[in-house]
Amino acid sequence: MSTTARRDTPINIRATAQQRQLIDRAAKALGKSRTDFILETACHAAENTLLERVYIELDDETFDTVLSILENPPEPTQALRDLMVGKYDTDDRNLF
Repeated sequence: MSTTARRDTPINIRATAQQRQLIDRAAKALGKSRTDFILETACHAAENTLLERVYIELDDETFDTVLSILENPPEPTQALRDLMVGKYDTDDRNLF
C-alpha cells in the first residue's frame, strides 16, 4: 500500500493501554508513526488473508494436467540445482 496516497477516510479503533504501548514500541523500532505502522501491518495481514482464500476453478482436463505435473514433476536442470545451493548466475533464464 502506498503511503503517498492522500488518506482521507478515518478508521477508529479502541485498544488497551498495553496494546497501544506494544504498537508504539514496534512502530518506533521500525522508525514509523503509529498510524503508518498500524495501516501497513493491517493491510499486509488483509492481503495475506485474501491471498490464502483464492479459489481457482479448473475444468476436469486442466485439473488432471495440473495434478499430473504436481505428481510427476520434471527433473531439475543443473541451473536449478545450482540455484538451490546458492550458486547461480542472475542472467540465467533457463532454470526449469
